[in-house]
Amino acid sequence: MKNDKNKPLDRIDIAILKALQNDGRMSNVDLAKAVNLSPSPCLERVRRLESEGYIEGYCARLNAAKLGQNMTAFIQVTLDRTTGDVFDLFKEKLVDIPHVAECHMVAGGFDYLVKLRISGMESYRDVLGQLVGLPGVAQTHTYVVIEPVKSDRGLPL
Repeated sequence: MKNDKNKPLDRIDIAILKALQNDGRMSNVDLAKAVNLSPSPCLERVRRLESEGYIEGYCARLNAAKLGQNMTAFIQVTLDRTTGDVFDLFKEKLVDIPHVAECHMVAGGFDYLVKLRISGMESYRDVLGQLVGLPGVAQTHTYVVIEPVKSDRGLPL
């Protein structure tokens, strides 16, 4: 857990990261107690972890079902050519599609794996239409999630 430009992380840094990953709203006083530090040095460490990029930001986990986006689909995207300009154009256009939750360039039998958060099949069809209309898209395969088994809850530290 070392970045060449930064001070190596010690056990207290790791404890801070674990605690904040579990509860980003934790007060500095509670965090300091949890990692056995006084509040001032704890806050200094958190600020260092933020400035060195170990902590990229803070956010709330939202309930997708309550917000009408309880359907998840993964789409494999194969491009017609694997050249830098095609990759760049695809990425440039894809990031503007709001229902795309994640997109990863992958190695293997296709080029990108796209995760959608949508309200249902009508929304899926709209987003799929946008995806297949992107420059360079040759083929897609969709997998609709029936039941999530494990969702991302952070990094194992």
